[in-house]
Amino acid sequence: MESIVSYDKEYVAGTYGRFPVEIVSGKGSRMYGIDGKEYIDMTSGIGVNAFGACDPEWVAAVSAQAATLQHTSNLYYTQPCARLAKALCEKTGMAKVFFGNSGAEANECAIKVARKYSAQKKGDGCYTIVTLENSFHGRTLTTLAATGQDHYHELFQPLTPGFIHAVANDVEGLKKVVAENCVAGIMLECIQGEGGVVPLTKEFVQTAAQLCKENDIPLIIDEVQTGNGRTGKLYAYMNYDIQPDIVSTAKGLGGGLPIGAALMSEKVQNVLVAGDHGSTYGGNPVCAAGALSVINRLDESFLAQVKAKSEYVFQELQNAPGVEAVTGMGLMIGIKTEKAAKDVVSACMAKGVLVLTAKDKVRLLPPLNIPMEDLKQAVQVVKEACK
Repeated sequence: MESIVSYDKEYVAGTYGRFPVEIVSGKGSRMYGIDGKEYIDMTSGIGVNAFGACDPEWVAAVSAQAATLQHTSNLYYTQPCARLAKALCEKTGMAKVFFGNSGAEANECAIKVARKYSAQKKGDGCYTIVTLENSFHGRTLTTLAATGQDHYHELFQPLTPGFIHAVANDVEGLKKVVAENCVAGIMLECIQGEGGVVPLTKEFVQTAAQLCKENDIPLIIDEVQTGNGRTGKLYAYMNYDIQPDIVSTAKGLGGGLPIGAALMSEKVQNVLVAGDHGSTYGGNPVCAAGALSVINRLDESFLAQVKAKSEYVFQELQNAPGVEAVTGMGLMIGIKTEKAAKDVVSACMAKGVLVLTAKDKVRLLPPLNIPMEDLKQAVQVVKEACK
């Protein structure tokens, strides 16, 4: 481990505060360190490994495609890309999909679609995108501008102009912003993940949807972390009884490989034409094959299991000693603890459980198919660490 750590510190850009653990292998909801220590994984690679590590069906799909055709570019048709787009549209009622490689790219595409749609409808001076304070939409200069957290903006000025950050769950405030600006899009995370696992209220989300409908504004829902079964529905917006115009997603969609997608409704499906946007790796056959193996298993029966596991975690942690509050939805859970969150993370790691933080909370993002036995064992460790 010492040589790997020293190599990393010498040669890898110092953009991450890594934990003092080298993971060498994994299976399902278990991860293994170089020292042989076993961990129950309650992180799933920050919500990426939807079916855990080295899921057999995912491995088979990815391996078969890698041995057949790994890449062509988007100058040609490939089956995994087209089939994945079809599956996503059929499961959501959307009309078209653009594939990229990450959540930030999916959000960049969503912003471009909204701005072009509004420019064509209302003139090129209508470009303002409304996002929320405490939001997180990515780390490119444009998605940083969309992100409503000032500390991410420091030292990276000037950011892309044209973004206003409204106050989350302030219905009247959102109405005022829309009334006073020519708005090209409203962009929301139904649960603010990096912002501390904070769900938006149903009233607020439905008000945003109604404002978009009344003013012909594209409604963008950022499902990068909340999507692909994480909240107990295929996408988090489905818990709010709305239908977005654009949905961005990534993370759990690929099951461990980089893929992002911007789903477009019938209203905006033809906004982008040849030459407007592109991605060399977007819709890559191997990544798309892995995503197909994930998305095809996220049926109602499976999602019911996600909800049942969520109910167990909430019941165990709410009112537990040292726990001030539990927030989130499905298997996207934030725990406000009396202790510093980083101290709880360290205590859990020492006892063989990997957890995350989000702002001042402990964050849980376990594999969606984590066995109940592992989940119960991990939750008990978390409870002990919170005392």
